[in-house]
Amino acid sequence: MKSTRESDNDRLKGRSISFDEPLFFMEAHDGLSALIAEHTGFKAIWASGLSISTALGRRDASEICPAEMLRVFERIAEVTTVPVLVDADSGYGNFNNARLAARKLAQYSISGMCIEDKLHPKMNSFVGSGQALADAQEFCGKIKAIRDQGLGNFAVVARTEALISGLGMGEALDRAAAYLDAGADAILIHSKRPDANEIFEFLRQWEGRCPVVVVPTTYYSYCVSKFKEL
Repeated sequence: MKSTRESDNDRLKGRSISFDEPLFFMEAHDGLSALIAEHTGFKAIWASGLSISTALGRRDASEICPAEMLRVFERIAEVTTVPVLVDADSGYGNFNNARLAARKLAQYSISGMCIEDKLHPKMNSFVGSGQALADAQEFCGKIKAIRDQGLGNFAVVARTEALISGLGMGEALDRAAAYLDAGADAILIHSKRPDANEIFEFLRQWEGRCPVVVVPTTYYSYCVSKFKEL
Protein backbone atom coordinates (compact mmCIF):
# COMPACT_ATOMS: atom_id res chain seq x y z
CA MET A 1 0.00 0.00 0.00
CA LYS A 2 1.15 3.55 -0.71
CA SER A 3 1.74 5.83 2.25
CA THR A 4 -0.98 8.43 2.76
CA ARG A 5 1.81 10.90 3.47
CA GLU A 6 2.97 10.82 -0.12
CA SER A 7 1.95 13.81 -2.20
CA ASP A 8 0.04 13.37 -5.44
CA ASN A 9 3.13 14.41 -7.38
CA ASP A 10 5.32 11.89 -5.54
CA ARG A 11 2.91 9.11 -6.42
CA LEU A 12 3.01 10.07 -10.08
CA LYS A 13 6.81 10.08 -10.29
CA GLY A 14 8.04 7.29 -12.53
CA ARG A 15 4.59 6.79 -14.06
CA SER A 16 4.34 9.92 -16.17
CA ILE A 17 3.51 9.50 -19.85
CA SER A 18 6.37 10.15 -22.24
CA PHE A 19 5.40 11.44 -25.66
CA ASP A 20 8.98 11.53 -26.97
CA GLU A 21 8.36 8.68 -29.42
CA PRO A 22 5.38 6.64 -30.66
CA LEU A 23 3.80 4.81 -27.74
CA PHE A 24 1.29 1.96 -27.81
CA PHE A 25 -1.44 1.88 -25.16
CA MET A 26 -3.21 -1.43 -24.50
CA GLU A 27 -6.84 -1.44 -23.39
CA ALA A 28 -7.71 -2.59 -19.89
CA HIS A 29 -11.06 -2.77 -18.11
CA ASP A 30 -10.10 -4.26 -14.73
CA GLY A 31 -7.09 -5.25 -12.67
CA LEU A 32 -6.58 -8.60 -14.40
CA SER A 33 -6.64 -7.24 -17.96
CA ALA A 34 -4.26 -4.47 -16.87
CA LEU A 35 -1.84 -7.02 -15.43
CA ILE A 36 -1.99 -9.07 -18.63
CA ALA A 37 -1.24 -5.96 -20.69
CA GLU A 38 1.77 -5.05 -18.58
CA HIS A 39 3.14 -8.60 -18.38
CA THR A 40 2.77 -8.95 -22.17
CA GLY A 41 5.15 -6.03 -22.58
CA PHE A 42 2.98 -2.96 -23.18
CA LYS A 43 4.50 0.19 -21.74
CA ALA A 44 1.23 2.03 -21.13
CA ILE A 45 -2.42 1.24 -20.44
CA TRP A 46 -5.61 2.85 -21.74
CA ALA A 47 -8.36 2.42 -19.13
CA SER A 48 -11.21 2.25 -21.62
CA GLY A 49 -14.61 3.72 -20.82
CA LEU A 50 -16.21 1.55 -23.50
CA SER A 51 -14.67 -1.67 -22.22
CA ILE A 52 -15.36 -0.91 -18.55
CA SER A 53 -18.99 -0.08 -19.32
CA THR A 54 -19.34 -3.27 -21.37
CA ALA A 55 -17.71 -5.40 -18.65
CA LEU A 56 -20.23 -3.99 -16.17
CA GLY A 57 -23.14 -4.73 -18.51
CA ARG A 58 -23.89 -1.13 -19.49
CA ARG A 59 -23.76 0.96 -22.65
CA ASP A 60 -20.94 3.38 -23.40
CA ALA A 61 -23.28 6.26 -22.65
CA SER A 62 -22.35 7.59 -19.19
CA GLU A 63 -24.48 4.89 -17.57
CA ILE A 64 -21.82 4.02 -14.99
CA CYS A 65 -21.64 6.52 -12.14
CA PRO A 66 -18.27 8.29 -11.74
CA ALA A 67 -17.68 6.73 -8.32
CA GLU A 68 -17.95 3.23 -9.78
CA MET A 69 -15.65 4.12 -12.67
CA LEU A 70 -13.11 5.56 -10.25
CA ARG A 71 -13.07 2.30 -8.28
CA VAL A 72 -12.15 0.41 -11.44
CA PHE A 73 -9.40 2.92 -12.25
CA GLU A 74 -8.04 2.61 -8.73
CA ARG A 75 -7.79 -1.18 -9.01
CA ILE A 76 -6.01 -0.92 -12.36
CA ALA A 77 -3.46 1.48 -10.86
CA GLU A 78 -2.96 -0.65 -7.74
CA VAL A 79 -1.73 -3.71 -9.64
CA THR A 80 0.36 -2.07 -12.39
CA THR A 81 3.56 -0.06 -12.59
CA VAL A 82 3.30 1.37 -16.12
CA PRO A 83 1.56 4.68 -16.93
CA VAL A 84 -2.24 4.52 -17.05
CA LEU A 85 -4.24 6.97 -19.16
CA VAL A 86 -7.91 7.09 -18.18
CA ASP A 87 -10.69 7.49 -20.71
CA ALA A 88 -12.80 9.94 -18.70
CA ASP A 89 -15.52 10.51 -21.31
CA SER A 90 -16.68 14.13 -21.18
CA GLY A 91 -15.23 14.70 -17.71
CA TYR A 92 -18.32 13.41 -15.88
CA GLY A 93 -20.16 16.71 -16.07
CA ASN A 94 -19.04 20.32 -15.87
CA PHE A 95 -15.62 21.80 -15.12
CA ASN A 96 -16.04 21.13 -11.40
CA ASN A 97 -16.72 17.43 -11.94
CA ALA A 98 -13.70 17.21 -14.23
CA ARG A 99 -11.28 18.83 -11.78
CA LEU A 100 -12.51 16.69 -8.87
CA ALA A 101 -12.08 13.53 -10.96
CA ALA A 102 -8.55 14.62 -11.90
CA ARG A 103 -7.62 15.16 -8.27
CA LYS A 104 -8.89 11.69 -7.32
CA LEU A 105 -7.14 10.02 -10.27
CA ALA A 106 -3.84 11.63 -9.31
CA GLN A 107 -4.25 10.27 -5.78
CA TYR A 108 -4.53 6.79 -7.31
CA SER A 109 -1.23 7.30 -9.21
CA ILE A 110 -3.07 7.48 -12.54
CA SER A 111 -0.79 9.17 -15.09
CA GLY A 112 -3.41 11.24 -16.90
CA MET A 113 -6.95 11.56 -18.20
CA CYS A 114 -8.47 12.02 -21.64
CA ILE A 115 -11.65 14.08 -21.91
CA GLU A 116 -13.73 14.54 -25.05
CA ASP A 117 -15.69 17.56 -26.28
CA LYS A 118 -19.06 15.80 -26.21
CA LEU A 119 -22.12 16.96 -24.33
CA HIS A 120 -22.76 15.18 -21.04
CA PRO A 121 -24.04 12.50 -20.83
CA LYS A 122 -21.97 11.29 -23.78
CA MET A 123 -22.88 8.64 -26.33
CA ASN A 124 -20.40 6.28 -27.99
CA SER A 125 -18.83 7.85 -31.08
CA PHE A 126 -20.06 5.15 -33.45
CA VAL A 127 -23.75 5.50 -32.57
CA GLY A 128 -25.65 7.48 -35.21
CA SER A 129 -24.22 10.59 -36.83
CA GLY A 130 -24.00 14.32 -36.23
CA GLN A 131 -23.70 14.12 -32.46
CA ALA A 132 -23.69 17.56 -30.86
CA LEU A 133 -20.45 18.81 -29.34
CA ALA A 134 -19.84 20.97 -26.31
CA ASP A 135 -19.04 24.64 -26.80
CA ALA A 136 -15.30 24.86 -27.45
CA GLN A 137 -14.70 27.59 -24.88
CA GLU A 138 -16.67 25.71 -22.25
CA PHE A 139 -14.51 22.66 -22.93
CA CYS A 140 -11.39 24.81 -22.61
CA GLY A 141 -12.67 25.71 -19.16
CA LYS A 142 -12.61 22.03 -18.19
CA ILE A 143 -9.01 21.71 -19.34
CA LYS A 144 -8.00 24.81 -17.40
CA ALA A 145 -9.83 23.60 -14.29
CA ILE A 146 -7.88 20.33 -14.36
CA ARG A 147 -4.60 22.12 -15.02
CA ASP A 148 -5.26 24.54 -12.16
CA GLN A 149 -5.16 21.61 -9.71
CA GLY A 150 -1.36 21.72 -9.84
CA LEU A 151 -0.99 17.97 -10.36
CA GLY A 152 2.52 18.12 -11.78
CA ASN A 153 3.14 15.47 -14.43
CA PHE A 154 -0.53 14.45 -14.62
CA ALA A 155 -1.29 14.51 -18.34
CA VAL A 156 -4.40 16.06 -19.88
CA VAL A 157 -5.34 14.68 -23.30
CA ALA A 158 -8.07 16.65 -25.10
CA ARG A 159 -10.14 14.63 -27.53
CA THR A 160 -12.06 16.37 -30.28
CA GLU A 161 -14.98 14.63 -31.96
CA ALA A 162 -15.26 17.21 -34.75
CA LEU A 163 -14.50 14.70 -37.51
CA ILE A 164 -16.77 12.07 -35.95
CA SER A 165 -19.61 14.60 -35.88
CA GLY A 166 -19.05 15.65 -39.51
CA LEU A 167 -18.00 19.20 -38.70
CA GLY A 168 -14.97 19.13 -40.97
CA MET A 169 -11.22 19.48 -40.82
CA GLY A 170 -11.25 23.22 -40.13
CA GLU A 171 -13.37 22.77 -37.00
CA ALA A 172 -11.16 19.90 -35.82
CA LEU A 173 -8.00 21.98 -36.21
CA ASP A 174 -9.55 25.06 -34.58
CA ARG A 175 -10.74 23.06 -31.59
CA ALA A 176 -7.42 21.27 -31.23
CA ALA A 177 -5.55 24.59 -31.26
CA ALA A 178 -7.88 26.05 -28.63
CA TYR A 179 -7.48 23.01 -26.40
CA LEU A 180 -3.71 23.16 -26.71
CA ASP A 181 -3.77 26.83 -25.70
CA ALA A 182 -5.98 25.93 -22.72
CA GLY A 183 -3.28 23.59 -21.40
CA ALA A 184 -3.74 20.17 -23.01
CA ASP A 185 -0.59 18.06 -23.23
CA ALA A 186 -1.81 16.10 -26.26
CA ILE A 187 -4.71 16.00 -28.71
CA LEU A 188 -6.72 12.88 -29.49
CA ILE A 189 -8.21 13.06 -32.98
CA HIS A 190 -10.89 10.49 -33.78
CA SER A 191 -12.44 9.29 -37.04
CA LYS A 192 -14.87 6.54 -37.99
CA ARG A 193 -13.90 6.32 -41.64
CA PRO A 194 -12.71 2.90 -42.84
CA ASP A 195 -9.47 4.52 -44.01
CA ALA A 196 -7.03 6.80 -42.22
CA ASN A 197 -7.15 9.65 -44.75
CA GLU A 198 -8.81 12.11 -42.36
CA ILE A 199 -6.24 11.34 -39.69
CA PHE A 200 -3.34 11.70 -42.11
CA GLU A 201 -4.66 15.07 -43.30
CA PHE A 202 -5.11 16.28 -39.74
CA LEU A 203 -1.54 15.28 -38.89
CA ARG A 204 -0.19 17.06 -41.97
CA GLN A 205 -1.99 20.30 -41.14
CA TRP A 206 -1.34 20.06 -37.41
CA GLU A 207 2.42 20.08 -38.11
CA GLY A 208 3.52 18.57 -34.83
CA ARG A 209 2.35 21.38 -32.56
CA CYS A 210 1.92 18.83 -29.77
CA PRO A 211 1.68 15.04 -29.46
CA VAL A 212 -1.34 13.41 -31.12
CA VAL A 213 -3.19 10.30 -29.97
CA VAL A 214 -5.07 8.16 -32.51
CA VAL A 215 -7.55 5.32 -31.98
CA PRO A 216 -7.49 3.10 -35.10
CA THR A 217 -10.77 1.30 -34.42
CA THR A 218 -11.86 1.36 -38.06
CA TYR A 219 -8.54 1.93 -39.86
CA TYR A 220 -6.47 -0.72 -38.09
CA SER A 221 -4.90 -2.09 -41.30
CA TYR A 222 -2.55 0.89 -41.78
CA CYS A 223 1.13 0.41 -41.07
CA VAL A 224 2.50 2.08 -37.95
CA SER A 225 5.38 3.53 -39.97
CA LYS A 226 2.97 5.88 -41.75
CA PHE A 227 1.80 7.39 -38.46
CA LYS A 228 5.40 7.69 -37.25
CA GLU A 229 6.30 9.50 -40.46
CA LEU A 230 3.59 12.09 -39.88
